Amino acid sequence: MKPSKTDSKPFGLLRTLALASCLVGASLSAHADLDDIKAKGVMTVATEDDYAPFNFIVDGKPEGFHKELLEDLKTYAKAQGFDVKQEILPWTGLLASVSSGQYDMAFTGALVTDDRLRVFNFAPPFASAQHFYVKRAGDDSLSDIASLCGKTVGLQAGSALLARLPELKKMMEAEGCKIGKVTEYPSYPEAYADLANGRLDYVINALISVNDLVKTRGDTFAKGIAVSGDGFAAWPVPKNSPELLEFLTGFMTEVRDSGRLAELQTKWFGEAFPAMPKEPITKVEQFHELAGM
Repeated sequence: MKPSKTDSKPFGLLRTLALASCLVGASLSAHADLDDIKAKGVMTVATEDDYAPFNFIVDGKPEGFHKELLEDLKTYAKAQGFDVKQEILPWTGLLASVSSGQYDMAFTGALVTDDRLRVFNFAPPFASAQHFYVKRAGDDSLSDIASLCGKTVGLQAGSALLARLPELKKMMEAEGCKIGKVTEYPSYPEAYADLANGRLDYVINALISVNDLVKTRGDTFAKGIAVSGDGFAAWPVPKNSPELLEFLTGFMTEVRDSGRLAELQTKWFGEAFPAMPKEPITKVEQFHELAGM
């Protein structure tokens, strides 16, 4: 999953289909682990170019969190004797290409989900993907969980956010009320358009996308409170590449301890995330425990 560019590239039906391709092809693929990468002298990473603030293009040049962190990754890899080659792909085929062995890892803002953990392990997360609600700017009728009860909410069809909606329902049950009408959209821009014109009362999206939306359209939208337990954005690594996962864990430790990670998080995401797990996420049960699900 991931949400979209303000939101430009969400993780909906096309992303669900892409994941299905991963599930079908994963058992048939052969992946390079770290020894193979070192023997070749190069690691190939698949990225996107239309998913702000993670990866995007400005005036024909790459920009974003991953563009900057890629330079650090290249330096870290060079010290271990190999190069890093970036390949830009559309999201719809990116995870399937990694699962089939065409690329060594996905260097993008993928969300950890149950389904993806059946195909991939995830490097230690680099950002929160907790779910928040978005409301119209100036709408003082929405504040806490109880104020959302019975109101109409929009989400993207087939998304990881929709799969975790039962968490909000439980929060509402604790307040003695129920969720209102749930409307599913092909993309988040459509949901935001309906929120702006009053057809929706609120929209749910992941934290980074909500921050980016409010940063660029704060005159129209405002950030609400969390409506889920924790969520995580991290890099997917094929299950049969444990040495590569260890290499990326070491890289994350280095950029975290040096302060570089917090610097880039603050610059691109609007805040740092010091409480992120420091170990890889490899099992569904582990993910549920970390996320409070």
